[in-house]
Amino acid sequence: MNLLIEHTRLIDPSQNLDAEAALSVENGIVSAYRREDIPYDIVLDGRGLVCAPGLVDVHVHLRDPGFTYKEDVYTGCRAAAVGGVTSLVPMPNTNPVCDTPQVVSYLREKAKTASARLYPCAAISQGMNGQALTDFAALKQAGAVAVSDDGKPVPSGRLMRQALEKAAEVGLVVTSHCEELSIVDGGIINEGEVSRQLGVKGIHRSSEDIITAREIILAKTLGVPVHICHVSTTGSVDLVRQAKKEGVQVTCETGPHYFTLTEQELLRRDANWRMNPPLRTEADRQAIWEAVADGTIDVVATDHAPHAPEEKADFLKAPNGILGLETSLALTLMAFYQTGRLTLSEIIRKMSTRPAEIFHLPAGSLKIGAKADAVLFDPEEEYLFTESMLGSKSKNSPFLGKRLQGKVKYTILGGRIVYQDQ
Repeated sequence: MNLLIEHTRLIDPSQNLDAEAALSVENGIVSAYRREDIPYDIVLDGRGLVCAPGLVDVHVHLRDPGFTYKEDVYTGCRAAAVGGVTSLVPMPNTNPVCDTPQVVSYLREKAKTASARLYPCAAISQGMNGQALTDFAALKQAGAVAVSDDGKPVPSGRLMRQALEKAAEVGLVVTSHCEELSIVDGGIINEGEVSRQLGVKGIHRSSEDIITAREIILAKTLGVPVHICHVSTTGSVDLVRQAKKEGVQVTCETGPHYFTLTEQELLRRDANWRMNPPLRTEADRQAIWEAVADGTIDVVATDHAPHAPEEKADFLKAPNGILGLETSLALTLMAFYQTGRLTLSEIIRKMSTRPAEIFHLPAGSLKIGAKADAVLFDPEEEYLFTESMLGSKSKNSPFLGKRLQGKVKYTILGGRIVYQDQ
């Protein structure tokens, strides 16, 4: 199928491109930045729209296999398409755990007919029990791009050292869920003013900072890379910033909720505002915002975590996690582009090009010869975000009923339109 997007603003940070152009796609591959003398099956008018590489979300939970009443590969990829995301890295805390080549292969095979590309993250430890490493080489051969025990930390520094060394040897990315469980001790929201006001057990910020420091020390002493998941505290930001100055191979991500929301939202006692790490203070929110803007935080990822409505009904007992795929671009545009802090190219770099680079994915670029995975969006359009706009099976988004700015109009996967705004 041949596709042409005319009269658009083409932004591709992978080649420092920001220009009025056309995007020509021939048989799913970017062929030119102009109309060619070929028959086009579809011609889109891109006037007033930005055309960029499809977004790359390196931290999602698709709940498949084992928890498909919350989400599955197809609905998770559908949610991705709504948000302009064309490449996904799903976490391994499924049932069975993604700790064998067979589960990696299952995910890759199922995704062949989905509306986004899947690059599985396998478990660091067998069964995610923190005792023994999985077979990294076999997982890599099956198609895994990273390893993590996300959802729980690797409890032992010894095991994390082994993981970092082995992953560097075989070419996998290690991503760390930074949480010291002995400090968490059953807490469910950030420890502070709001937890005291609600009379619920809080999670002290040091639980994140201690493991962030451990991973940085290991990466520094071993001379290997590590990627820190969902940074949420001022302390972790400071640790990463200093480590980068020292040349440590550390990268990190945060989610839009950490630079747009604070713990004050929890006063409504609604579990749709509960996630892990929890929403922090206004000072933390500002620190995360600044760290995204100054480059300390490399990547904006969603930690998309679907849960069924009945699971989220009880504030105290509900599992942690919120939806994120459908809203990540709009929230990031509002926080950085609409405030003048980052350019559109800088935002696309953090949401597409840079995550693809860190995870070594064939994505994040619209160079000639690349797969035509693209998002076409209006950075100015305002709209009310409603349940009808969700692609996910679940509904646990704290942004439902909010006015957002920055709307995905088309998502294109391999030259094929997989989402079109109605």
